[in-house]
Amino acid sequence: MKNKPKLEAKATQLTDLIDYQEGSVVSRTLIEKDAGTVTLFAFDEGQRLSEHTAPYDAMVQVLEGEVNVRISGKPFLLRAGEMTIMPANQPHALYAVTRFKMLLTMIRA
Repeated sequence: MKNKPKLEAKATQLTDLIDYQEGSVVSRTLIEKDAGTVTLFAFDEGQRLSEHTAPYDAMVQVLEGEVNVRISGKPFLLRAGEMTIMPANQPHALYAVTRFKMLLTMIRA
């Protein structure tokens, strides 16, 4: 069985929990439960996640930078402080217009 870190109650700046890496997409899972996950991402400028689907609803919250999100063919330009919902089973893709960080909350239940 995988040893999971114990959750700790504390105040923190989300953007400080992850760093950019040149030419890469970096992720850090903050919470992983049967009901869903909360994952922090840092995308270098020009990085992307190609179009795919997921069987669960997800919410993307942009913490800094800009990202082009395409959901079922419809484009959305999101900036820091903005969010969108990616409905289950709808194709979606992301492209980093600038370096950006986001929080992805996926709900499984």
